[in-house]
Amino acid sequence: MSTVAEPGSVAGGVRLLLRAEGLVVLAAAVAAYAQFGAGWGWFAALFLLPDVSFLAYLAGPRAGAWAYNAMHSYLGAMGLLAAGVLGGMPMLLAVGLVWCAHIGFDRMLGYGLKYDSGFGHTHLGRLGRKDPW
Repeated sequence: MSTVAEPGSVAGGVRLLLRAEGLVVLAAAVAAYAQFGAGWGWFAALFLLPDVSFLAYLAGPRAGAWAYNAMHSYLGAMGLLAAGVLGGMPMLLAVGLVWCAHIGFDRMLGYGLKYDSGFGHTHLGRLGRKDPW
């Protein structure tokens, strides 16, 4: 899937840097999960869970973007990591690491946070093919 820069999104080296950061987050989260995780079956079962937020697009692009961004922002994942570490709850830590891995994977692929103008409009550029018209 290609991305095309448009107003409100990054381009060039900045876009490449943000995608590289996604790769680093993915690698770090997987490495940490290997040390502190709850087993690879759980990792596989939880990895795509944030994408359930796509269902909110059935209610329209605004609801879809809000739900997608809520599940693809590091805020919730980092909150789980903090609660897991500070509260001594390894399961929360494991879920937070899987969540971070998912977000990093998406960012590495160029799936950015969504604007309410449509699923393909992201902070990392427009998803999909160039408009042939």
